[in-house]
Amino acid sequence: MSQTTIQLLLVEDEDDFRDTCARWMQRKGHQVTAVANGAEAISLCERQGFEVAVFDMNMPGMSGLELLQRVQQMKLDMEVIILTGQGTIESAVAAMKMGACDYLTKPCSLGDLEHHCLLALNRGQLRKENRQLKELISRTRPACEMVGVSVAMRDVMRMIEKVAPTDKPVLLQGESGTGKEVVARAIQEKSPLREHPFVTINCAALPEQLVESELFGHQKGSFTGATGDKPGLFEVADGGTLFIDEVGELPLSLQPKLLRVLEDGSMRRIGSHKERFVNVRIIAATNRDLQREVEQGNFREDLYYRINVLSIDLPPLRQRAGDVDRLLDHFLPADWTIEADVRQLLNAYGWPGNVRQLINVVQRATILAENNRIAMDDLPAEIAQANAGATKVVAPKVSVQHRPTVAPPPPTPCEPLPVKLEDIEKAHVLEILAQEKGNKARAARTLGIHRRKLYRLLERFQISDPSPASPPTSSNPVDQSSS
Repeated sequence: MSQTTIQLLLVEDEDDFRDTCARWMQRKGHQVTAVANGAEAISLCERQGFEVAVFDMNMPGMSGLELLQRVQQMKLDMEVIILTGQGTIESAVAAMKMGACDYLTKPCSLGDLEHHCLLALNRGQLRKENRQLKELISRTRPACEMVGVSVAMRDVMRMIEKVAPTDKPVLLQGESGTGKEVVARAIQEKSPLREHPFVTINCAALPEQLVESELFGHQKGSFTGATGDKPGLFEVADGGTLFIDEVGELPLSLQPKLLRVLEDGSMRRIGSHKERFVNVRIIAATNRDLQREVEQGNFREDLYYRINVLSIDLPPLRQRAGDVDRLLDHFLPADWTIEADVRQLLNAYGWPGNVRQLINVVQRATILAENNRIAMDDLPAEIAQANAGATKVVAPKVSVQHRPTVAPPPPTPCEPLPVKLEDIEKAHVLEILAQEKGNKARAARTLGIHRRKLYRLLERFQISDPSPASPPTSSNPVDQSSS
């Protein structure tokens, strides 16, 4: 008995051959349903599922070709083998073009019939696994949703809609962290190549020889460490899209090879004389001014014009008015909130690292914050300090413009110098720590905050373990009794 059991449908109008085949397959452990014509087969397929079906080509009433057409219209998950006489092989080949997976000529041995049925079963299982993997990849594919309401981002979204349906190269230009790979994936998702490979390479992350090997592949023995043949990413992406990030970092020595692939699709692996041809759409990205790189001789002019058929300029986050709030809400978990002063600060911040920096800030804050609420103390030091620098306690000053030669009197408690709010907080924390003789647990209770928050304050104020014996001093005239 075969280890693998096939759910088999046999459609054959010759009674003796049909019965013989059915008994043989059943003795081999397969579950066989045998019928004499296409009408019975269709009726069965409407009620029951089969893994493999064998259709005789020449049957009265409905031929095997017509039956195959009807089965294809029903979209059944079933592999079909065609049985044909010697004189009708052309028809069998035509049936395979319509969706049949194999054909057998009569007379055939029963062993051959079982062998071909097992091959068809394996082929069907591979197709099913392929569909499942595609569905899994589709569900786990990184999000490429474009977030933003600013005029600049609406322009980007309009360009994506225009360039996506074409197969022309696209050049994405913008500062680091502006989301160039997200835009590349959005183009792929909206293109006819959506179900085909999307392969990425970052030219800045690899040394020159490795970039060449990654892009074009290599043959065994072509260099030290090449222990086997390896296809390049152009071959892996064949039929789909290759995203070349930081293309401005591509060494000059490799630029002619890239140009050649773009011009006619031809390429060679390292160490090989065999010409290979690929059909790949290129999306390139850079944070450099490639026009200037061309003028300075760092980038080939012909390659620049080849990859710059269509271009999209990505705006920095500081030029996307209104988008910071949208991005915060997009990346923040659903049950989290941000305090109003924090949100105001984040909107005013310059974001030199653009969207990537904002994502990192949100992720950091959700780790450090308490009660699912992001406060000022949960922000990185560079952002919190930007807030402290902008927030000052401004006190009235005595005008001395009419007495320029007379020095102003020294400040008094009622005439304080301008001080930073952060300095007041720091002085108060140090005072309480000294009062509690350096015991952080008691100091946190006295301050009315969690101990973990006290540690973050000490880190933010760059306070090492303070000595409890020496109370803090401050150059600023802060009335510490009122803290």
